[in-house]
Parts: sequence; C-alpha cells; structure tokens
Amino acid sequence: MLRTLRLSLGIFLVAWLLNPYFSRAQRKHSSEPKKETSSAEGRGAFNSSCAGCHGLDGKGSDKAINISGSAKVRRLSDSELSDIIVNGVPGTGMPAFHTFSERQVRSVVAYLRSLQGKLETRTLPGDAKRGKEIFFGKGECSSCHTVSGQGGFLGPDLSGYGSTSSATAIHNEIVRPQRIPQTGYRLAIITTKNGEPLEGLIRNEDNFSLQVQTKDGNFHFFLKSELSNIDRLDTSLMPTDYGERLSPGELNDLVSYLMTARPDASKTTKKEEDAE
Repeated sequence: MLRTLRLSLGIFLVAWLLNPYFSRAQRKHSSEPKKETSSAEGRGAFNSSCAGCHGLDGKGSDKAINISGSAKVRRLSDSELSDIIVNGVPGTGMPAFHTFSERQVRSVVAYLRSLQGKLETRTLPGDAKRGKEIFFGKGECSSCHTVSGQGGFLGPDLSGYGSTSSATAIHNEIVRPQRIPQTGYRLAIITTKNGEPLEGLIRNEDNFSLQVQTKDGNFHFFLKSELSNIDRLDTSLMPTDYGERLSPGELNDLVSYLMTARPDASKTTKKEEDAE
C-alpha cells in the first residue's frame, strides 16, 4: 500500500510539473487559428470598407490617397491609424467607421501594415543602381514618368509605385503588349470649329468643357461647344516593345529600381501634404 501511495504521489508530482508546459502548448496551439482568423478578418474588413477608395493594394485611386506606399502614412503609429479609422478625417472624403469594433480596427491596421511591409520581405531580381541608370537613360522612362521629383509629366508619378508590388507584377506591367490608358492619361486629337487640330492628354473633362495638356507641357482649356471633333485614341504613350528593347537582365535591374524607389520627402508639395 505504501508503494502504491508513493507511485500515486509521484505521478501527481510529474503531472503538476508538466502542467504549465502543456498549458502553454495548448494556448499556443489555440492562438494560431485566432491569428489566421484575425488576418482574414482584417483583409475582409479592408476589402469591403477601404478598398473601394484606396484600392485592394492600398495604392489609392482618384477617390483616395495611397496608404500603402505613402511615407507619411507609414510614419503614423498604430494608435494614430486607429483614430483615423474610427473618427475619419474632417474636411476630406475619409469617413468615420464608428460601427467597427476595437478588434476590427486592430485587424485592419495590422492588414494595412502587411501591405506596407511587403518590401522588406522581397528579394530584388537585379541591381537597383543599374536600374536607375536604365530608367533615366536607355529605357527613356523618365521622358514620361517622374521618380522623386525627377523626370517627365506625361505619365503617372512612379515614386513608391513598386513599394508593395511583386517583381513579377512590375515586370509584366513593363512588357505588357496592350494597355488601356487610365483616366487623365488618355490621348486625343481635338479639332476646333476653325479647323485647328491639337493633340494631347485629356487631363480633365466634364459635360461642357475639356482640358488638354500637350507634350510641351502647356494646358489648353476648351468649351465643347467650340470643338468640331474629339478623336479619343485607345493607344497608350507607354511603349510596348520593352521586351525587345531591354535584355532580361536589364529588365530585372529596372524592376529592382522601381521596387526600391521612394518619394523624396524634401520635394513633397504642400498640395500632397494637405491631401495626405
């Protein structure tokens, strides 16, 4: 009987000593699905409530700013981001999401951080320094595009463009054989009632007027009643032969430069600061 008592006591002591280990293991195991659920919840809430204006990748649209690539947004603390989500931004199009629970707000902030932090986990396919030389040299990208305040104005500003995009996505966009110009970058040939033709990008348009920017940088404003014809071109200014113009290595270098390019904070305009 004494032996049985000792054996029972020994089993009890072993179980008591191992209990914290099993408890921690159980808590760790049970927390893993919660982490996955939280990530899915953040993505779902972002896609349903934020992506309509900021885009699925957070890069923004004509309705809202880039929140995944913006250096200013990246510098905001989680608390500051949470406050913006809950209370909105007065005087802008950013609404207040008072119906979000505290957990939903945290999950959206965490998901946004994942969009912002993709660059740190990516491997560059080439040499970014050589890619910069191609961007401003052989590739002639800077004739239309701007990076960090340097370059042309006919194409979209690419500062921070590749900060949350994969190397494959950027490469495919460069060599894409066909493109549909986005709003503000569509070419057109307009003809006035006097018979004078003018070719340029339609920067702004409403039911009654048209603003065109020609390749020399000048803006021209017309009332549509003054025009006899508007020939909208489906072609893009972006060349479609980069797959032949640049070697595979040069394309990788160019992609690497775009993945690492950042807006120059010292050249941020007041308009951009106010928008953010």
